[in-house]
Amino acid sequence: MDFTIRAVRPGEYEVLGELTGRAYLDDGLLAYGTEDSYLEVLRDTARRARESEVLVAEDARDAAGRIVGGVTFARGGTPWADIAVPGEAEFRMLAVAREARGRGIGEALVRACVDRARALPGCARIVLSTGAGMVAAHRIYERTGFVRTQHRDWEPIPDHSLRTYSLDF
Repeated sequence: MDFTIRAVRPGEYEVLGELTGRAYLDDGLLAYGTEDSYLEVLRDTARRARESEVLVAEDARDAAGRIVGGVTFARGGTPWADIAVPGEAEFRMLAVAREARGRGIGEALVRACVDRARALPGCARIVLSTGAGMVAAHRIYERTGFVRTQHRDWEPIPDHSLRTYSLDF
């Protein structure tokens, strides 16, 4: 692999926040574009890192160790778990810089979350929510063994339905 998955460092919070926000904006995933209140949540890596676990993909081909992707991992029943309950884990805000896509970074970040969930005592599954338009991400989830869980689909804001997936251990 030409990248490394590791925990985010405080000096990288702003970089990852901008990368995540830019990925969602550029892919048209924010209903209200730059005015979408979720954009500030995506950019607030410092808060996510305080309240959950944030992983990054560091580009090994870049001498400066440029951050090219990231994801937020949370135990069920904690503030960053939207749908995971105790006994589950969840990941959110998976993002890969546009110029780094196609290298397996998204899948590696997903696999890192799966590994963390499996290592948690009493954790039976890992879950996630995704937008209908996130087709490339859906392919990653299905390739890594996740299955659709339509009974858990939800709508965080009116007219914005999210699909859910899970992987049981």
